[in-house]
Amino acid sequence: MTAVGENTVTDAGGHLLPLEGYRVLELGNFIAAPFATRLFADFGAEVIKVERPGSGDELRRWRLLRGETSLLFHTHARNKKSVTLDLRTEQGRELALELARRSDVVIENFRPGTLERWGLSYEALQEVNRDVILVRISGYGQTGPYRDRPGFGGVAEAVGGLRNLTGHPDMPPTRVGVSLGDSVAGMFGMIGALMALLHREHSRPQGDVGDAHPGESSGQVIDVALYEAVFALMESLVPEYEGYGVIRQRTGNMLPGVAPSNTYPCLGDKWAVIGANADAIFKRLMYAIDRPDLAEDPALQSNQGRAQRQEFLDQVIAEWTGCRSIDEVMAVMVKAAIPAGPIYDAEDIAKDPHFRARSMLEKCEVEVEPGRPERISFPGVVPKLSRTPGRLRSLGPELGQHNDEIYGGLLGMEPGGMEQARRGGVI
Repeated sequence: MTAVGENTVTDAGGHLLPLEGYRVLELGNFIAAPFATRLFADFGAEVIKVERPGSGDELRRWRLLRGETSLLFHTHARNKKSVTLDLRTEQGRELALELARRSDVVIENFRPGTLERWGLSYEALQEVNRDVILVRISGYGQTGPYRDRPGFGGVAEAVGGLRNLTGHPDMPPTRVGVSLGDSVAGMFGMIGALMALLHREHSRPQGDVGDAHPGESSGQVIDVALYEAVFALMESLVPEYEGYGVIRQRTGNMLPGVAPSNTYPCLGDKWAVIGANADAIFKRLMYAIDRPDLAEDPALQSNQGRAQRQEFLDQVIAEWTGCRSIDEVMAVMVKAAIPAGPIYDAEDIAKDPHFRARSMLEKCEVEVEPGRPERISFPGVVPKLSRTPGRLRSLGPELGQHNDEIYGGLLGMEPGGMEQARRGGVI
């Protein structure tokens, strides 16, 4: 664990953030590893993001509509420090090992074998830091017959079973609209690293703040496969296949076997999601939409009976919502305590008072275009901790913004050595 010093990070109440004092080295690109380190950074860890000299993380240019750095990069690289380093060079390898020596966690999302080719295997990392924790995120994991295949989040969503269930039955499978596979894998990577850190702390003798045991390592490798992160979300998909002989298929917005739970049309091309599949809630919904006959129908008192008439119930609800505005529908649902919500787009979210009340929209000043700062809303920090909440302290840094601080300060490189490395394209 790194020392708590002058750059201590505290919350608004003056408390240390929960991960203050830990240092995380990000050797990643795109989304999966950066998402994991974003979570670390939100809660106070010092995250050093290593980027390629000259070009940086390709995410800097994804969905870039104005300016030089995308808002997507600013979102995922927030609270981090950026250094440039060519890991393919010998000096780059040496500097990376020096950074690892001073880090608690290293997170990467290259194809298996890449770190080994660069001389940065886990064994090499342990030679300089025996207690280091290495999180490895890849398409198919570090072992198995598919380990060498390239894999992005969309491919993982396909292999993990999600894409086959996404969309309508009479149309091709579709994606969910965000990089879900990458983000979920990053989240599992962060969870794995936290468990490894907890194990490391437990491995130390009580009262000892130094090493665990002389000569014994308390570090470990966390192996996260993108497809497995997706598969972990698939509930009883395979058990139902082997136990019932059922292969689940796309059902659109309907939740198969659970009724009523669907997306229903409202006036003005708006939509409401209504979930009334619990017995008592179903009865309240039927009374709320003026169908007491269905509320008291003996055949509909349990989900088993309702599932057999799922299409009929959806039609009844849709006829009621279809001649009302979304505000009228929501007013009735809220009054009757029915779980329901409007389908929001970005504009709806940006205007919603609950998002703001929960600090889920944080206004930050960012130069969308160079020299022209603007106030832009960015996603807030999740989860909410009552005593030591995380916070958004800074947006994604400029490429190599912290080279002098990290190389000159943390590693103690002389200005001449840094300039030579810079001229040689190493940093």
